[in-house]
Amino acid sequence: MTDLKSDLISRILATGPIPVSEYMAECLMHPKYGYYQHQQVFGGAGDFVTAPEISQMFGEMIGLSLAQSWINQGSPTDAILLELGPGRGTLMADILRATKQVGGFDQLDVHFVETSANLRGQQKGAVPKAIHHDTVFNIPDRPILLVANEFFDALPIRQFQRAEDGWSEIVVGVDGQSLRFGTVPQGAVAHLEHRMEDTSTGDIVETCDPARQIVDHLTTHISTYGGCGLIIDYGDWRSLGDTMQAITDHKSVHPLSSPGLSDLTAHVDFESLFNAARCTTSRITPQGVFLERLGITTRAQALAAGLSGQKLENHIAAHRRLTHPDEMGTLFKVMGLAQTQAHLPPGLEV
Repeated sequence: MTDLKSDLISRILATGPIPVSEYMAECLMHPKYGYYQHQQVFGGAGDFVTAPEISQMFGEMIGLSLAQSWINQGSPTDAILLELGPGRGTLMADILRATKQVGGFDQLDVHFVETSANLRGQQKGAVPKAIHHDTVFNIPDRPILLVANEFFDALPIRQFQRAEDGWSEIVVGVDGQSLRFGTVPQGAVAHLEHRMEDTSTGDIVETCDPARQIVDHLTTHISTYGGCGLIIDYGDWRSLGDTMQAITDHKSVHPLSSPGLSDLTAHVDFESLFNAARCTTSRITPQGVFLERLGITTRAQALAAGLSGQKLENHIAAHRRLTHPDEMGTLFKVMGLAQTQAHLPPGLEV
């Protein structure tokens, strides 16, 4: 039994079952036992691999899209490059390298939103000039060029199961020395009223209040001070079904089996992000389509010219993984943000 599991069992026995959101938050961000506080998270030696770890091409395409949007806005020198949940800093390092020829862009201040001391250290190694924040709510009043890649999928969700005339919330309780899922009747739930029309008894719907609050704040910021943004994550337009998953060593495990030792994520409900936005938003675009519009295949061919053998095979596989509909190309979606339609990052449409 992990230390966090023991702690959670004691707490639940004392005060009662907890929402899935509270369980997820404790598993990921507990100050002592949380996953992001101590685990080797990213890359082949970690528990999962994100797009920037797959190939440098991903960061190059993101960087060129943001840089062109910055140019379209008049190249404001007070703009900041802002990344939410930067992992090991790989994506931002690739963005800065790919845009060195864009006059002034790689000289912009870089700001990271990261709560893990462990990851902050790794990020400083990749991008020494990065300035860290614990939250998006205290970033400077300046234009932002935002990228959030696989950030929103790690925010705590609540889960509701449809009853005949309302909803029950899924909670985490205790059965002996084990954690288990249960339900607590809630009746009518105001923010799920519209979901009574497209769900049936037994269906599960997930909501994420922190995601809506963050998007509301960031898009209000963009609307007020300028800038643009890219949200890249796996999910779909509207939440339906139990999508919470736990990953350890690149393998799926039960979400309640080893709290604090597994990464917990859930699919992003892009409709809720779209509805929370207070600036121009693009239509939701599959990642593969977005990257192809930016020229990733041309870039892949140029890089392949200097490769052979296993390195070439790995390069081809990386391009396929990022773009192919059977890999990340369709599951992952991209949502663009901007002060005006004209300034949406290239690769996206209103």
